Amino acid sequence: MSPFARQLHEIRMRHGIRQNDLAELIGYDQTYISALEVGLKGPPTIEFVEKLVATLPLTSAEEDELRTAAKASDRKLILEPDAHPDVYWMLDTLRQKLDGLHPAQARLIRELLNLPEVVLQQETEPLQRLRRRRNMEVQM
Repeated sequence: MSPFARQLHEIRMRHGIRQNDLAELIGYDQTYISALEVGLKGPPTIEFVEKLVATLPLTSAEEDELRTAAKASDRKLILEPDAHPDVYWMLDTLRQKLDGLHPAQARLIRELLNLPEVVLQQETEPLQRLRRRRNMEVQM
C-alpha cells in the first residue's frame, strides 16, 4: 500500500467521511477514491490533493502529511542523463530485488541514503591520509 493510500484512508476515517461523501465533496467518482485507497491507482494529481486540502477541515500537519505522502507515492523514477554508472547499476539491482525486499531492508537502504554528508566525509578522510602516507613512504 502506498503512503498516500494509507494517509487518505486514515484521514477519511479520522474525519468520519465515507468514500461516497468525499467523492461528492471534491467532485470525483467514488470508484477513483476507492482505487486510490487500495493502491490500484498511482499517486493522485496535484489538483486532487489540493481539492482534498481545500475541502476537508485538515490541520496544517495533516495537509503536510498528505502532500508528502502523495510525493512519496510516485512510482516512476527519472535519472539525469549524466548520472554516474554506479547509480544505474544500483537501480538495476534494486529493480531486480524490489518485489522480494523485506521492510527492514528498505529501512536500512533509506537510512544509508540519509546519512549526513559529514559522516560520509569522515569515512573517506582516513583513507586519503593512508594513501598519502603510503605515497610518502614510497618516495623515501
